[in-house]
Amino acid sequence: MIWIKPLVFENTRIAFQSIRYNLVRSVLTILIIAVGISALVGILTAIDSIKNSITSEFTRLGANTFSIQSRSMNIQIWNKRVRSRNYNYISFNQARDFRERYIFPSTVSISVNATQVATVKYESRKTNPNITVRGIDENFLTTAGYELESGRGLTFREAFDGDNVALIGSALIKKVFPAETSPLGKFISVGSGKYQVVGVLKDKGSGFGNSGDQVVLLPFTNVRQYFSRPKMNFRISIMPKSTQLLDAAIGEAEATFRNIRGLNIMEESDFVVEKSDNLVNLLLDNIKYVTLAATIIGFITLLGAAIGLMNILLVTVAERTREIGIHKAMGANSRSIKQQFMIESIVIGQLGGLLGILLGILAGNGVSMLIGSSFIVPWQWMLTGVILCLFVSLASGVLPAIKASRLDPIDALRYE
Repeated sequence: MIWIKPLVFENTRIAFQSIRYNLVRSVLTILIIAVGISALVGILTAIDSIKNSITSEFTRLGANTFSIQSRSMNIQIWNKRVRSRNYNYISFNQARDFRERYIFPSTVSISVNATQVATVKYESRKTNPNITVRGIDENFLTTAGYELESGRGLTFREAFDGDNVALIGSALIKKVFPAETSPLGKFISVGSGKYQVVGVLKDKGSGFGNSGDQVVLLPFTNVRQYFSRPKMNFRISIMPKSTQLLDAAIGEAEATFRNIRGLNIMEESDFVVEKSDNLVNLLLDNIKYVTLAATIIGFITLLGAAIGLMNILLVTVAERTREIGIHKAMGANSRSIKQQFMIESIVIGQLGGLLGILLGILAGNGVSMLIGSSFIVPWQWMLTGVILCLFVSLASGVLPAIKASRLDPIDALRYE
């Protein structure tokens, strides 16, 4: 054991010396390995960032929130279609009755979409016709995950009396109000009505191409009057007081709304109950295919790196044949020669791996910054990269090491 340790250290020193003497070739091989590892670590880090972004985007709705809707979401992801059936609309009376009759310990809100192409005006300034207007009650901010930046929310009386008051998203302040002007108490025009701004919502950010901050929230009874249309479709959102009560709350809500709809026990529910995490689970489930594709790409790149590393080591064996002969003539055995080339292969592989991991983390977190997600240190992928580089190094170094260890010392000494 005392003899083996100095031999390992000496072979490691010779490996670094060989890399320095063949610097250009060694650097190119290290870069090839680094590209493979950075592709793998970078893409997988970016995917983790996207997962975190999707999860945080949807958890703002509340992990224990669910809704009753007349139409289920119609989503097509690759060849997978989820919930494409349409149901009868939910009327105002049905939504109101549910709110009054649902006695489970929870917060219930009702809301209705007015339009998504509204123009908001303040004095001579106005927005493009791309503002979402929604009718809400006093509980909507809680169930929808909105927070107030300033001002207040709606009161019960304002929601049911249809007062001309409004809550606006933060994006509208810069668009319609002059700099340093507080929107609170000001009157804005939305459609054919004028509304006094009583609250400003905190930034909620953008998700899936839509801005959650370009929104105007009005009392739902006011929306029924000024944005009236046949069969206005209301949405009911429920947030139980405790996450542990979610399943019980869903069962109670479905039973209550079936009674309101007048359905008997043999009839299928003509509405859908959507949990807030259904869509995020669906998206995360399909991201695994992207992860698989990224992993395959990374492995293909690493295969090229392994071939390049093997090639440089074979060339190194040919160039150092005389040196190998001298070592053998001085008493070095085949095992020590083999170990020398294996250590050199491992050193090159790990240097490439470390560079690739660093580049991959930077690239992956560059994507994270673009989508507004937090910085990620992908310990799992870093460890995977180190292990992969070790396997690549061992696989690439075996053949050159065996070839070097089998050289005849006499023939090696005569090699030019």
